[in-house]
Amino acid sequence: GIMMDLSPDDVGYICMPLFHSNALMVGWAPALVVGASVGLARKFSASRWISDVRNYGSTYFNYTGKPLAYLLSTPEKSDDADNTMRVAFGNEGSPEVVNSFAQRFGVDVIDAYGATEGGIAVNSDREERPGALGQVEDFIKVVSEDGEPLPRAQFDANGRLMNAQDCVGEIVNTNGAGPFEGYYNNDVANERTLRFGWYWTGDLGYLDEDSYLYFAGRNADWLRVDGENFPAQPIETALSHHPDVVLAPVYGVPDHQAGDQVMAGLVLRDGADFNLSEFSTWLLSLDDIGPKWRPRYLRLLNDPPTTGTNKIIKRTLVHQKWRLDRVEQDQVFVWDDDAYRPFAAADESALRDSFIRNQREQFYDL
Repeated sequence: GIMMDLSPDDVGYICMPLFHSNALMVGWAPALVVGASVGLARKFSASRWISDVRNYGSTYFNYTGKPLAYLLSTPEKSDDADNTMRVAFGNEGSPEVVNSFAQRFGVDVIDAYGATEGGIAVNSDREERPGALGQVEDFIKVVSEDGEPLPRAQFDANGRLMNAQDCVGEIVNTNGAGPFEGYYNNDVANERTLRFGWYWTGDLGYLDEDSYLYFAGRNADWLRVDGENFPAQPIETALSHHPDVVLAPVYGVPDHQAGDQVMAGLVLRDGADFNLSEFSTWLLSLDDIGPKWRPRYLRLLNDPPTTGTNKIIKRTLVHQKWRLDRVEQDQVFVWDDDAYRPFAAADESALRDSFIRNQREQFYDL
């Protein structure tokens, strides 16, 4: 509530799901602390947002993921800024989206970086260093899988990251996890997240020479789509049930606006006669794969990168993503309406343009 300068006179607008820490800790808890009121919506609706805000007289709201972008996609009206909303607090808004939203609706946007577990928090400082999450203390580091600090990022004259392969690693808090004690009944997750007594975020990032931290996506085994985090394993298991599929590594690739999109690589059985239309229909029939979990992109892996123990190297797949200049001769497909179709050079060109418009070109280049 302090960052939003809330008082008992404020009215919150909570349209994010209450099972998520964003709604609880940014929407509801500040109101409880200062004695403010809140208006509750059953779910987020871009078309209803402005009318709800005016109806409730809301002065602040919380978001996670793409709500700001969805709101900007609604038809612009001359009176959009004629509302009571004063401040928005959330995460994953690109600089372009944050600035456009603030200007159109007359709202001060605080887009910050943190973790549900409370193990890390970085105050936004994008005016000082565009594209960065903020400047961090020495105990926030970017490290390799073995915990070794990585080199600082180097940029060219146009601000493009030059040494992504060397400087991108996992963001960790070497002071520990703070109040976070661990995950209930999940020793495997605890061991991974609390190694060396540090807090491992599962997020990838890089640091510049002035200790400004930049976000570079999720760890390959976790994905974040539309503000929701989920593991890749259940999707991999479901896809592997298809009779033509031997392995189905699932990983996150950058979305042009915020967060990730789901991408799956398919290693087919020898002699399989893969039918794209049939596979699309089969995927729609799966009860355990909802819209957010359905892979946006597919790649048929002819020669997947593997370790000496035949484990697929996901970090290589993440780097290659849907880049046609990186996937060798593999076919790439994109979900379009209700089926997959080939992902062509024109699709990649349009996607790159969208990354540039949203000031997220670095995610395309990583």
